[in-house]
Amino acid sequence: GEQWGAGHASFGLLFDIDGVLLRGRTPIPAAKQCFRNLVDKNGKYKVPVVFVTNAGNSLRQSKAEQLSHLLEVEVSPEQVMLSHSPLKIFTQFHNMCVLVSGQGPVLEVANNLGFQKVITIDMLREAHPLLDVVDHNRRPKDIIPPTKDLPPIEAVILFGEPIRWETNLQLITDVLLTNGRPGNPMTNPYPHIPVLACNMDLLWMAEAKNPRFGHGMFLVCLESMYKKITGHELKYEALIGKPSVVTYNYAELLVRQQAENLGWSEPVRRLYAIGDNPMADIYGANLYNRYLQASHRARLQLQARACISILVCTGVYSREQQDLLNDHEHVVAEHGHRDFLFDHNLTQASFVVQDVREAVEQVFKQEGCELS
Repeated sequence: GEQWGAGHASFGLLFDIDGVLLRGRTPIPAAKQCFRNLVDKNGKYKVPVVFVTNAGNSLRQSKAEQLSHLLEVEVSPEQVMLSHSPLKIFTQFHNMCVLVSGQGPVLEVANNLGFQKVITIDMLREAHPLLDVVDHNRRPKDIIPPTKDLPPIEAVILFGEPIRWETNLQLITDVLLTNGRPGNPMTNPYPHIPVLACNMDLLWMAEAKNPRFGHGMFLVCLESMYKKITGHELKYEALIGKPSVVTYNYAELLVRQQAENLGWSEPVRRLYAIGDNPMADIYGANLYNRYLQASHRARLQLQARACISILVCTGVYSREQQDLLNDHEHVVAEHGHRDFLFDHNLTQASFVVQDVREAVEQVFKQEGCELS
């Protein structure tokens, strides 16, 4: 095999996290071994590695620390991309007053991405105590507390699945129907104020035997409620996270930065995306590959030439599940997002392997390099 040296290889690896490296907080056995092989004896990566997850309920820093601890290799925040990371470049919204929904340190996440004026769902319900009344225990008891004045909300940012869906669905709808002034009577403006959503995953794989609801499921609820009430389709200003092209574009940028840090002189020509979800990881990698092929003629030297998808069977996708679903009178459930034109070919991976270790071995074989 080829000897490793600065500027030799010209590919980078994109790893999904849930279902590929971890199940909940438990590392998948093959993952540790695989990462031991990906670093040299000084702990330096042999190839550029970026972690691309649709999770968005944490800061890059804490995700990097969690991965370092579980995989027992050094992972820097610059190698981690959460579903909301590309919002950094959506600077036209950074000075607007935005309502954010999700869980974890959403305020801190929003500030880190560049948003200056942030209102959380909790701030909104405290300012308007009469809005959140599905749970009887949350209703004001005797005296009605005063309403606080908040600035009008100019955009809504959905970071990830929230904890109390009824509260979030109600308040977000209030904001959309009142043009960002939820204490006021409904004006039902259309088009409504901008909505940006991160992470369209319908399902994801934790420790349970079967997949769990993801943020995509929350979006399905919000979309159908909005349509039921107004007769209009909910519109997104942006949908980011896998499978969107903007996400892979940003991931490629991070891979290039990693290659520079490793002292590579060659441009990164191929990206290998390893994931467990045909509708997110595989669809996204194949969509990006199609985009790279289409822009090939007009291309800048900087761009990769291909993005190759590799599906592992340790997460959402398993061969048995797939056979079960396919046998069922050939009805294929449509798990993709409403706004992504569904093309079944894009869910077909270039390679299907058992686990992440086999995936990385496959890549090195393709590239004619030794992994030892």
